[in-house]
Amino acid sequence: MADVLRVCALYPDLMNIYADRGNLQLLRRRAEWRGLGFQLSGVGFDDELDPGQHDLFYMGGGQDRDQVLCAEDLATNKRAALQQAADEGKVIFGVCGGYQLLGHAYELDGTKLPGVGLVDLETVREDGPRLIGNVAIEVDLDGSKNVLAGFENHGGRTRLGAQTRPLGRVLKGHGNDGRSGHEGARGGAHGTVVGTYLHGPLLPKNAWFADWLTATALHRAVSDLEPLDDRFEDAAHAAARRAAGI
Repeated sequence: MADVLRVCALYPDLMNIYADRGNLQLLRRRAEWRGLGFQLSGVGFDDELDPGQHDLFYMGGGQDRDQVLCAEDLATNKRAALQQAADEGKVIFGVCGGYQLLGHAYELDGTKLPGVGLVDLETVREDGPRLIGNVAIEVDLDGSKNVLAGFENHGGRTRLGAQTRPLGRVLKGHGNDGRSGHEGARGGAHGTVVGTYLHGPLLPKNAWFADWLTATALHRAVSDLEPLDDRFEDAAHAAARRAAGI
């Protein structure tokens, strides 16, 4: 089993709002605290993406204009590599704008932006307020139920295909569209393509989920990872749950 977690950040200069870069920092710290190596590579426009060089692919949120810039390159230059990565069980993790681009398309102001098509979902803009606030969802990952708590701020409404699994069930907040009771999505041949609207950043408030991503990327069980002293992380998670009213 690999002793190095190799992470690829897609468009790190553009898709990084709402403090989502903190997700990468937490992955690095927890790997280092366990004595694991950590390699972070940034891949931008026109850069070749080699799926064999990375274990986990990450794309954060971006403003609309930045998302427009990334969408075409992602759907054309990166699609085949990301599909291969998903087929091989690599973790592909998208937050907010990154989540929206994992699907087929994002309809924005009458223009349909292409997605990478890794998950059967589409996102649209429609009349109504932005979906903003603290949120908590119940997730079931490999038979283990837990709560993710974070913050959402999105104008898009994401609709999952009939066979697409949501990442979780909304306990508090709006979720994908404010109506379905679903939040995020999980897909791919091995269930390793994961998208969510939760910001905050998400992982420092949910260290258990960071460990699931790490273990899955390294083809290990979470129980195989060395335990850490998570008193501060547990306190951050408890505070995020309180903020959401859970």
